[in-house]
Amino acid sequence: MEMRLLRGDEMALFYDRDLDDAFPGAELKPLRVMEEARQTGKYHPWGLFDGEDLVGGAFTWEYAPGWVLFDYLCVARHRRNDSLGAQLIAKLVDCERGKVLFGESEVPDCAPDPEMARRRLAFYLRNGAREAGYDMTLFGVPYRTLYWAEEPHSREEIMARHRELYQLRLREPLYGLAVQIPWTLADGVPPKLNWKELEDKYE
Repeated sequence: MEMRLLRGDEMALFYDRDLDDAFPGAELKPLRVMEEARQTGKYHPWGLFDGEDLVGGAFTWEYAPGWVLFDYLCVARHRRNDSLGAQLIAKLVDCERGKVLFGESEVPDCAPDPEMARRRLAFYLRNGAREAGYDMTLFGVPYRTLYWAEEPHSREEIMARHRELYQLRLREPLYGLAVQIPWTLADGVPPKLNWKELEDKYE
């Protein structure tokens, strides 16, 4: 198995074939946004290849030196029963070594399938993730914040960097509509918003 950065055409193939199938609209960035970011060199669409076969993807955004958002993890549809998820994470952490890699996993109590969300969270924790100590919402979806790093970082530092990420990514009023950091269940679950529709509206 080899992990390498995808070309634009390979990323588009993976998006249409696998990401669009695996993620609902509220959780999936528009492809054009990902491609624009890829061309800056800050968005890293890592692809896992078995020979010539693109079998998985792990996409990250290095929005500040040494700080990387773990954006999407997806095993290709035709290889989803091959237990490739752990390999994807291990190879991603190796490719982004020396950086703080943080991500978001659905809060089980708020997820459409709570048991699946619990299993996904446990999977990340088994594969080296640390809990940052707070939850957040993005486009109406509540997430638990996780991170991978060689040394532990404080909740306050991770939270500040997390806000910085989306303030860079989403201009107002989109940021105020779409992001709440931190968030607790007592705040109430916000309505789900469609990322693609809002991007088009406020572009």
